[in-house]
Amino acid sequence: MSARLLTHLRHVDLAVPDYDKQLDFYAGVWGLTQVAEDSGISFLAAEGSPEQYVVRLRKAEEKRLDLVSYGAASAADVDTLAEQLLAGGVELISQPGKIDTPGGGYGFRFFDVDGRTIEVSADVDVRQHRKIEEKESIPVKLSHVVLNSPDLDRTRAWYETHLGFRHSDTLSSPHVGDVMHFMRISNQHHSMAIAKGPHTSLHHVSFEMRGIDEYMRGSGRVIRAGFKKVWGPGRHLAGDNTFTYFLDPHGNTVEYTTELELLDEDTWHPHVYDFSQPEVTDQWGTANPMNELIAKESFNDVDRGVFVAPPV
Repeated sequence: MSARLLTHLRHVDLAVPDYDKQLDFYAGVWGLTQVAEDSGISFLAAEGSPEQYVVRLRKAEEKRLDLVSYGAASAADVDTLAEQLLAGGVELISQPGKIDTPGGGYGFRFFDVDGRTIEVSADVDVRQHRKIEEKESIPVKLSHVVLNSPDLDRTRAWYETHLGFRHSDTLSSPHVGDVMHFMRISNQHHSMAIAKGPHTSLHHVSFEMRGIDEYMRGSGRVIRAGFKKVWGPGRHLAGDNTFTYFLDPHGNTVEYTTELELLDEDTWHPHVYDFSQPEVTDQWGTANPMNELIAKESFNDVDRGVFVAPPV
């Protein structure tokens, strides 16, 4: 396992066929703030986050996951990681250098084992942000991303070996075996999870709310706006976080969450939870029951992973 050089999740970049509809959703009912736009590309920030942006939308004919971006503590760590990846046989898309997205910085891009484009950067300017107030039901920050993989264990091993992720917990079932691995790069229970799916794709993107009240108010706002609620509101056992899942206008699953568990990494031992038990999927018992149809909603469309995201 590599030493941990990643610090946190920065942003998730999506290619969208109906750009205007998606922009209206994320900058409107979902509660993000458009901070920059350039030729069919929009950068959207969370008001409580120091990150320049947490979602980037790109107008495209084909829906896909363009990029997942992580932070590193320093330019030296970026260089070290690039050297380690090259030595490990990982294909780099770009060499470490200046980044021309909002906030600048120093970083590079590479392919993961499933062909996704991953970016790691440091020295990005901090965005002026603010405390989210009581009853203000907009995202504080990006919480985590979940990725579908047809080979769950291979993808988990790759992220552990090359990027220093650690295993927090696993969801399993006596009928289908392991269905999700929760992975961390800090004491946050997971910054990423890997879900068992029929193909490589985005499972969901999750956004942290201020607290339970703000999480419920935000969930209600999206429901009232007429967007499809897939699952929730409820509270998972793994990670102990709340959840309400929705579909954005092009069928990507997005989540409002809060109170994701913080671990004592020195004493933590991963659990294997039985996903078929209702109290595992939802401790509260308030969400609609998990079933095969709900699970399939987050399989998403096939992402071929052949597009190399441009440097903007």
